[in-house]
Amino acid sequence: MSVEPEARTEPRPPSPRLRLRLLPMIIFGSRWLQLPLYLGLIVAQCVYIALFLKELWHLSWHALDFTEQRIMMSVLALIDVVMISNLLVMVIVGGYETFVSRLELQGHPDEPEWLGHVNASVLKIKLAMAIIGISSIALLRTFIEAGNLGSDRAGYTENGVMWQVLIHLTFVVSAIGIAYVDKLGDSGTRKHAE
Repeated sequence: MSVEPEARTEPRPPSPRLRLRLLPMIIFGSRWLQLPLYLGLIVAQCVYIALFLKELWHLSWHALDFTEQRIMMSVLALIDVVMISNLLVMVIVGGYETFVSRLELQGHPDEPEWLGHVNASVLKIKLAMAIIGISSIALLRTFIEAGNLGSDRAGYTENGVMWQVLIHLTFVVSAIGIAYVDKLGDSGTRKHAE
């Protein structure tokens, strides 16, 4: 009786076009429903470009008439628009890459540095930091106008300023909480991997 070595069957690597059953295919394909949302955010960014150009034109046209405080307020409004636009880019590019499909930008000279290590956790922290930045600009504009509190020229009341500070602090505490929970999740994942 001859003993021939048993033929081993190596597991075949998954094919690049792995076939899914119908329900998983529908569920996985549903991620494409987010595409109109990202395209809508691109339209919103175009609206912010128009707002930026309008504000820049207004500042340029009245530069000699405005006071230093009014010029500073206009510049802060421009910075605010830029920061909101940056937030939109992070959501559009990072969200699409994370939740819909790869952009395949590897090796492209304009590939954003942060895109290589973006995931849902990183995106949440980046968004929280961007929201804090936007809130900080709005709060700075309020503080600049705070000298007018109590007069007819005031755009804010003392109560309104207090609420803006509290809302800003809520954003800061929320961002710290998100970062802390993310850190706990990362350390738990590392311990589990070891």
